[in-house]
Amino acid sequence: MLRYDGGFREAARQVAEFEHAGLDLVWVAEAYGYDSPSLMGYIAGLTERVEIGSAILPIYSRTPALIAMTAAGLDALSEGRFHLGLGASGPQVIEGWHGVAYEAPLQRTRETIDICRKVWAREEPLSYEGRTLRVPLPAGQGTGLGKPLKIIGHPVRSRIPVWVASIGEKNVAMTAEVAEGWIPIFFAPDKAAAVWGDALAAGRSKRDPALGPLQITAGGMVAIGEGDDVVALRERSRPQLALYVGGMGARGQNFYNDLVRRYGYEKEAEEVQDLYLSGKKAEAEAAIPAGLIESMSLCGPEKWVAERIAAYAEAGVTHLQVAPVPTGGQRPVDVLETVKKLVDSV
Repeated sequence: MLRYDGGFREAARQVAEFEHAGLDLVWVAEAYGYDSPSLMGYIAGLTERVEIGSAILPIYSRTPALIAMTAAGLDALSEGRFHLGLGASGPQVIEGWHGVAYEAPLQRTRETIDICRKVWAREEPLSYEGRTLRVPLPAGQGTGLGKPLKIIGHPVRSRIPVWVASIGEKNVAMTAEVAEGWIPIFFAPDKAAAVWGDALAAGRSKRDPALGPLQITAGGMVAIGEGDDVVALRERSRPQLALYVGGMGARGQNFYNDLVRRYGYEKEAEEVQDLYLSGKKAEAEAAIPAGLIESMSLCGPEKWVAERIAAYAEAGVTHLQVAPVPTGGQRPVDVLETVKKLVDSV
């Protein structure tokens, strides 16, 4: 997952450096800052091999046709290296920033994927009758002048890989049914089967074999070295976890809080939310369970990190996410090279 808090240009240059160290895929987020396609296009121009994915483009922020056009454009710029990561985001951002009603997210995701694939295939002018999306507008809406159209250019690929960010059971089942890949946040490999196993199995039972096996991307911050100072770097995840578990959404509608509860931390999840919503952010961070942090961490001695990488692989992860944190004179690229070696040995 690309971090660009130091600036977009610097982040893009670092991706080019990581490409030479063996980076396979970079994910670019979009919240309510700058748009992600601008940065992904810039990265495409600086790189030659690394694949580039959106994680995520919110399905409510653009029409399905524009999502398909953007994906086709980025795939053309990168010469077939683009992955379309989609997600519903949440009501706070969609309704508060985009001014769009957060309605029927699962069905809208499914229909958006259908429309994108029809656009890329370019077999016929786009005409779609869904429960949440209709193209062109039906009779009685608008001017009545709309007609089915084809994308003007010929996409580099008629099937661009689609990934979906999901954590709820029904959404995960839908992802396993219709998408090439799955982007779960706060993935604890040792608990994944218990929390998502049934949903994944339900989705895979309906999956088109032509999609191939479901790809999964998960991971996190990586620091490799001996000593308590390296292990202590795990604590850096507390602010983000507290923000999501405590402050993303409202009581009764916080997907991330629900996930932590399903991991077995019901009491702790409630406490974190109470503290965060009361303005006690430091206390909320301190209340994040140490066991949760450790279960998702890749910070520690090389042997321990190798064991955790193996746990991710055993849980079905195909694309290990890494955010390298150099220690003891290392460079970020050094951390990446070590991780690549460990991944290749699993």
